[in-house]
Amino acid sequence: MIKKLSLTLLLVVLCLCVFAKARIGMLVAVEQETIFEKYGKPAKEDCFGGFNIYCYNFKKYSIYVVKSGVGELAAASAVQILIDKYNVEAVINFGVAGGLTPDMRLSKVCIVEKVVHYDFDLSSVDPVKKCQYPGYDDIYINTDSKLLTEAHNIFPDLRLVTCASADKFVSSEAKSSLSEEFSAQICEMEAAGVLLTCIRNKVPCLIIKAISDGLTGGGEEYYMELKKSASFCFDVTNEIIKKIYLVK
Repeated sequence: MIKKLSLTLLLVVLCLCVFAKARIGMLVAVEQETIFEKYGKPAKEDCFGGFNIYCYNFKKYSIYVVKSGVGELAAASAVQILIDKYNVEAVINFGVAGGLTPDMRLSKVCIVEKVVHYDFDLSSVDPVKKCQYPGYDDIYINTDSKLLTEAHNIFPDLRLVTCASADKFVSSEAKSSLSEEFSAQICEMEAAGVLLTCIRNKVPCLIIKAISDGLTGGGEEYYMELKKSASFCFDVTNEIIKKIYLVK
C-alpha cells in the first residue's frame, strides 16, 4: 500500500513538472498602456505593496506585469514583489531609453548586455572605482548570459548595448559626455535597480529597450516618441518570450 502511494505521489509530481507553466515577471516603468493594447484584459488583477500586478495566461507560460513607476528604488521594490509573491523564474524589463550615440536612432530596439549605475559612488571611502559595487569586479554589471544569448539568437540584428542607469533624466547636452565616460550607448532610470535585485535573488534578468529620445533629443522628443517606441519594443520582447518559452 505504501509503495503504491509513493508511486502515485511520484507520478503526480512528474505530471506537475511536465505541465507546469513558466512564470515570467515583466516590469515596465511607464509603458503599461502598451501591454493593455497588445494583450487586452488580464486574467487576474492584484495589488500588493502599493503596486498593481496584472496576470496574463498563455499556453505554456504566465506573465505577471507590474508598472513600477520611474526610478531605481521603485523598480527594485517592484521586482522583489514579483519574485517573492509570484515566484517568477525570470524577470524581463522592456521599455524606452535615451540614445547616447548617433547610431541609437528613434525607436531602435536593442538588448542590454551590461549596466553601469553611474551615480553610485563609494570610491571616497572604499577601495573601489566610481560606480563599482562592493563584491563586483568592475563597474559594469552583466545581465543573464543565457537569456541574453537566447534573445540575440532570435533577433541577431539587434545590437547588444551598455546601459547607463541612474535616477535622472539625461538632457541632450549631457548625453555625449555620459557616453564617453562609460562607453554606454543608452541611458534610462530603472535597469540598475532591476538587475541588481534579480542578481541578489538569483533570478535571470533580460532587459530590452527602444530609443525614445536620440542623442540630440530631450524631454519633448521623449514624450512625442514614447508610445511608438514602447510599441516597437513590446513587439520584439513578446516575440522573444514566445520563442524562448514555447519551445521549453
